[in-house]
Amino acid sequence: MRIVSLLPAATDIVAELGLTADLVGRTHECDWPPAEVAAVPVVTSAAFTSDALSSREISAAVGGGTHNGSSLYALDVPALSRLAPDVVLTQDLCDVCAVSYGSVTRAVRVLDGDGPRVLSLEPRRLDDVLDCLVRVGDLLGVGAVARERREALRRRLAAVRRLTEGRPRPRTVAIEWLDPLWPAGHWVPEQITTAGGEPLLAAPGEHTEPMDWQAVRAARPDVVLLLPCGFAPERTLRERDLLEALPGWADLPAVRAGQVWVLDGPAYFNRPGPRVVRGAEVLAHVLHGVTAGEPVRDGEARRLTART
Repeated sequence: MRIVSLLPAATDIVAELGLTADLVGRTHECDWPPAEVAAVPVVTSAAFTSDALSSREISAAVGGGTHNGSSLYALDVPALSRLAPDVVLTQDLCDVCAVSYGSVTRAVRVLDGDGPRVLSLEPRRLDDVLDCLVRVGDLLGVGAVARERREALRRRLAAVRRLTEGRPRPRTVAIEWLDPLWPAGHWVPEQITTAGGEPLLAAPGEHTEPMDWQAVRAARPDVVLLLPCGFAPERTLRERDLLEALPGWADLPAVRAGQVWVLDGPAYFNRPGPRVVRGAEVLAHVLHGVTAGEPVRDGEARRLTART
């Protein structure tokens, strides 16, 4: 089976199913597992380099609050044709996150022969994310493996719930973009609930929109999670001034208590792949100081300490 993944979360799923050896093409953002995907040909490119732009500039480039980013990514159709995939994995949830589904279907129509099977993944809730394992597994002929992996991930989530059951539930705001401020929706509120927190400003499955800073101030969160979409923790830390300059930032209960955390968004929260389960384990550490699974590393969760 020759697989092209046009979605980082789908690449994560392929790896979870033990099929990275069948991956013949990927996006420029597919980076896990690093040793296994590094040599896989890249068939997409971005219209700009995000490292050179501020959060506000990136937001403007992708259409502000519209999530309409179909021109952000270019698909190398000749390269896709040369790879001759049997299956193309893509998505139709957010054009800012990957090549748009429309672009993919148009490209597949011009390929020689019957063309590959195209599977679009559109999870919105935590269960949807896990069910995608089975959808992909069935298509790739490893349905039994996929169901076993899904059950293993469900057991890990259940373990997180047991560890945090009966504890006070800190009121938690998760921010997936810094300028403009954007609350994390879709599966993230359920990750917070699973880890023993009370999510604020976004409902499970919600496709969110930019929010006013006053909404955060009024919510008075006990914990603030910073997990900007596509930003590694180091990049998030570079833009901490955006938050610290906001009126009343220092008066938030979370800030006063030292409960502002920088998380690895791309690895565990932004992408609807199997690693969202690790995200819930990380949050159990952040919200309650308990260890679920492997101990949490500094690169996974880092407390935003006051400047000295």
